[in-house]
Formats: sequence, structure tokens, C-alpha cells
Amino acid sequence: QLQLVESGGGLVQPGGSLRLSCAVSGVTLDYYAIGWFRQAPGKEREGVSCISGRGTSTNYADSVKGRFTISRDNAKNTVYLQMNSLKPDDTAVYYCAAAPGPRLRRCAPAEYEYWGQGTQVTVSS
Repeated sequence: QLQLVESGGGLVQPGGSLRLSCAVSGVTLDYYAIGWFRQAPGKEREGVSCISGRGTSTNYADSVKGRFTISRDNAKNTVYLQMNSLKPDDTAVYYCAAAPGPRLRRCAPAEYEYWGQGTQVTVSS
């Protein structure tokens, strides 16, 4: 059974960096597209960045382009989200999610079937 576990969240000052990890178990990761999503209090869950099964295609929300980088190491069954130049508006619970099939999916929550429990990211001075 596919399981996803996020880690790496925490409290960081504006301008700082964090790297989130999504450890995936129970499947061969090459055959799954993975996405990172976030949800701030009182807001809908939104797509942050998504990546195809072999990591050859990615997409990013406009709000994080140039600051966040998604990557994956299928040998380690792990997907990463490097977040630089963090802003208070990046504060949210961050989730990773998986969709069957290696092609890049639209980075929207409805496209993804399997979800982790989330990790809190707080950007504050």
C-alpha cells in the first residue's frame, strides 16, 4: 500500500531556507507523479510544484517560481522540495501527494489520489 511521509518543516525567518522531504513506500516510485501542495489557515489547498515519474518534467506555482525547486531520487523513494527566500506568505501545512502514472500531471489537488499527513512550515521573525 502506498504511503507518503513528509518531513523537514519547521520555523524559519523570512529569507531563510528549508528542504522538505517526502518518503514514499509500498510502490515503485518511477511510475508515480508526485506533487507538493500547501494549505494555509482559512484558504484552499493549492499546488506548489509537481514532478513527473522520472523527474524530467516539472511545474511550479507562479508564487514560488525562482525560489522553490522540486526534485526526486527514485532510488531512495524520496521527493524533495527545496525552499529558498521564504516569505511569511509561504506559511502553511505542506503536503506531498502521488498520482498513478509517470506523466506530469496538472498541479491541482484533484489530480492526486494519495496524500501524506503534512508538515508545518512557519515563516516568521
